[in-house]
Amino acid sequence: MRTAWLTTLAALGVAAVLVGCGNSRANTRGVAVVAAENFWGSIVSPIAGEHATVQSIITNPAQDPHSYEPSAGDARLLATSQLAIVNGVGYDPWAAKLLAANPSGKRVVLTVGGLFGLHTGDNPHRWYSPANVDSVAYYVTADLSKLDPKNANYYAARLATFETKDLHRYHQLIAEIKRRYGGVQVGASESIFALQAPALGLALITPQTFMKAISEGTEVSAQDTIVTQAQIALHQIKVWIYNSQNATPEIQRLTALARANHIPVVTITETLTPATATFEQWQVAQLEELERALHEATGR
Repeated sequence: MRTAWLTTLAALGVAAVLVGCGNSRANTRGVAVVAAENFWGSIVSPIAGEHATVQSIITNPAQDPHSYEPSAGDARLLATSQLAIVNGVGYDPWAAKLLAANPSGKRVVLTVGGLFGLHTGDNPHRWYSPANVDSVAYYVTADLSKLDPKNANYYAARLATFETKDLHRYHQLIAEIKRRYGGVQVGASESIFALQAPALGLALITPQTFMKAISEGTEVSAQDTIVTQAQIALHQIKVWIYNSQNATPEIQRLTALARANHIPVVTITETLTPATATFEQWQVAQLEELERALHEATGR
């Protein structure tokens, strides 16, 4: 599927050069790209290369993105953007409000949730879906080519490199884990991992309603808490995965319970950790930790 996307982008690039070259906006700094979150910004940067300036708003690994309060500087960044990338699905409503307050007919807005027909209440953590990551990279390339048609072939080539080289280890680890540990039961603190688990072939058995409540900051039912505790105490799960950027007191207790029961614990985060890492460095480090934990738990 990724090969088909690259072929399509190459064709798009040629067409854009032939049809729209004379309409390209002159900007010595390149296309002004602003991403609401740094995981999307990190995906844009290697594709945009030298022909764009990419800035991300949420970059602090200690910041819970769900409770982020934008600044006046954030508003200015989005107001002057030519390409704005927001997550949507109720994850960053502040970004949509800032864009609406500063409309521009020349700005392209890529709302990730909208690409996949999602609505508030659906799982917003699309950067944890490998298929969605590939799709966003494709659409980002198309938008950059629309804004800067004279460099469309450049963006298509950068996308090809990003998919085949930059993300090589990322896709390799996903395939390795699926092949070796497919079907292994695991638990997770919230829905951030629910989109990656199927790609890894892991059986995520924590109640969906528990993970969603933790993710959205709503009350967890007593029944869901009892089930999740039992899954840990009875060793029904082999590994416990938790989001350290949303470690509520309840999640801290469950994580301590997992450790007390000698169940390997894997830490994941919502945003790039460290903040200087690239998307692929961040995800590869987490996947390698998960692979080690699965090996420890199963002996495979």
